[in-house]
Amino acid sequence: MKLRSKHVLRLASWLLLATSASAVGLAVRHAVVASAKLPDGPVELVWDKAACAACGMHVGEPGFAAQLTTKDGDTLAFDDPGCCFLYVEEHQPDIHAMWFHHHREKRWLSRHAVAFARLEVTPMGFGIAAVEVGQPGSLDFEAAKRLCVERTSGHP
Repeated sequence: MKLRSKHVLRLASWLLLATSASAVGLAVRHAVVASAKLPDGPVELVWDKAACAACGMHVGEPGFAAQLTTKDGDTLAFDDPGCCFLYVEEHQPDIHAMWFHHHREKRWLSRHAVAFARLEVTPMGFGIAAVEVGQPGSLDFEAAKRLCVERTSGHP
């Protein structure tokens, strides 16, 4: 009888220890996930190595690049603003932020600071490139998005 109660006591101690370790592990995991912060700005791309999330081409021309970060923390790169617009239209991701590389300058523009200039030649033929809001003759975000989504050519 005494042997059995020692065995039960030992088993209960091990179960308590295992449960405590699991609880600590879950608490640590929750703290790490909760403290993971989504990027405040665009993520650095490796030009000619990053692949466009929409068409699969390499993102090689910074002046036409775009990227978006989802609320899950995934960052997607695009080789043309039109590819970004089509991806959003087709996949409806839960977007944290969108960035468009300025066509002529080495900097990124947020979704709220971007407008689009019309160009003859662009990587995927959508005919737009990112410029700052207020640029004469530029398209606003929604007009550029409509233009790209309504296109039937220039994208696989």
